[in-house]
Amino acid sequence: MYTRITPIVAGLLTAGIWAPTLRYRDETFWLVTTLVDDDRAADDASRWDNTEQVIFEAADPYDPASWSNAVHFDFEGYDTEPFWDVDGKSYITGAHAWKVGPRIELAEANLGTGEIGEWRTIWNGTGGLARGTGIDHMVTMARSKSIHGPYESNPANPVLSNADTTEYFQAVGHADLFQDASGNWWGVALSVRSGPLYMHFPMVRETVMVPVTWSTGEFPVWSPVRGEMSGWPFPPKNTNVEGPGPFIVEGDEVDFEAGSTLPAHFTHWRFPRAESFTVSPPEQPNSLRINPSRLNLTALNGNYAGPEGQSFVGRRQQDTLFTYNVNLDFHPSSLEEEAGVSVFLTQNHHLDLGVVMLPSNNSTATFPYSGNGMTRRTGTLIPHLRFRGESYVPVPDDIVAPLPEAWLGRTLRLEIRASNMTHYSLSAGPADAMSQMRTILDVSNEPVSWGFTGVILGIYCTTNGRNGKGTPAYFSKWRYVPQGQYRN
Repeated sequence: MYTRITPIVAGLLTAGIWAPTLRYRDETFWLVTTLVDDDRAADDASRWDNTEQVIFEAADPYDPASWSNAVHFDFEGYDTEPFWDVDGKSYITGAHAWKVGPRIELAEANLGTGEIGEWRTIWNGTGGLARGTGIDHMVTMARSKSIHGPYESNPANPVLSNADTTEYFQAVGHADLFQDASGNWWGVALSVRSGPLYMHFPMVRETVMVPVTWSTGEFPVWSPVRGEMSGWPFPPKNTNVEGPGPFIVEGDEVDFEAGSTLPAHFTHWRFPRAESFTVSPPEQPNSLRINPSRLNLTALNGNYAGPEGQSFVGRRQQDTLFTYNVNLDFHPSSLEEEAGVSVFLTQNHHLDLGVVMLPSNNSTATFPYSGNGMTRRTGTLIPHLRFRGESYVPVPDDIVAPLPEAWLGRTLRLEIRASNMTHYSLSAGPADAMSQMRTILDVSNEPVSWGFTGVILGIYCTTNGRNGKGTPAYFSKWRYVPQGQYRN
């Protein structure tokens, strides 16, 4: 997989993997996806050249070593997926680049080698009916008695959409169908929890499931996506399932113990440098040492980062309401050395709270609880708390305040909390005196409600563009507590 160092496109943050499809057949998992070169114009067919359509296979999807290296094939488009017909032949279908020529194409394929037959147009879609992948997202269908067509459009198209409704779940699309062990049909699709205003949806695209009725000779009939639904019976709940780490509903309680590794659900932004992360280093056991990267979370210009990496690790926000916090030991000595926590969506959409070394005259605020008697000469480098945000929509002004004297030299607790569906609270305080925790600000989640993949809550360490080794940060007692989901 692309958790290995391989020659891949390293361009705009909107480049990279788009819309992977995972299938299981004959004890093998197949993943087909598109590596998009988003530096090129959408009407330039070469942005989907033969180095960017990829196939992976694995016997064990949970074992990184089980996954093959990428096999490449040629296609001018995206949303590719494999299909096995009853005669044993395998195919790949895909959506041709819509600004080059919108249509669904099909080719016979050897999935193991990437050898592809002739691409054929099998359906031109619904034309003006489709309205993009945002708030107007929808699902349309066609059918044929032969895989090569001709295909008959469903007169009821779109078969699934929440466009032009007041429903909380919006942007429903990219759907698929499957049968359970009892023979019942279900549909799965992408959706966002935004309501019709389409402003507050930091988890961005999630997977929803709906019951489907499919009578012989008819098109399938989909139940609409709602916050509360009923449908076919579920199988009995079974938690006796092998796998690494906790169940997704359990949250995190990670203490970075000696001999452990980063949990499998932790993720990085771009390819991480192995030397940047050390679990339970000898000088500070039961912590995660992060060596600073020269680049901060915005990197070069909010779009590019180059190959040098960013020292950041996090986990997905998976709940409307949650509390995420972590301890920080950090003793910076040089200008702009910084470590902290982030509500991170992309390089140009993130909200950060960190400890940073700045001249004392850089403050925009003071803490009334900072104590008395500390002499600070103007221009002297001292630790500050700093909030700053980056987004295409307005964010609050930077908040920069000297670290309270009583907090100096102590382990700090940094916290991100979502107590409603529209805002985060960012807080800090001494880890051994939680009563002294202070809310630095409440900030709207609109600046990180954008795109495809949703917020990552995580930790970072950076020199903010300055060369040199820099001061490492030590993070410990990582906690993520799920506290509820809004469905309506």
